[in-house]
Amino acid sequence: MLYWAVVCLIIAIIAAVLGFGGIAGTAAGIAKILFFVFLILFVVSLVMGRRGP
Repeated sequence: MLYWAVVCLIIAIIAAVLGFGGIAGTAAGIAKILFFVFLILFVVSLVMGRRGP
């Protein structure tokens, strides 16, 4: 999931450089959402992995 967040971020940067503001904003928003979902899943997996049997 972190891979897809980075891909969307790169697409947003390229679109912003080329002047496509709407596409850049959308791709940046998607990248931000995916990054936060990744962080939440990462923290949940850390907490679940630290629990005893």
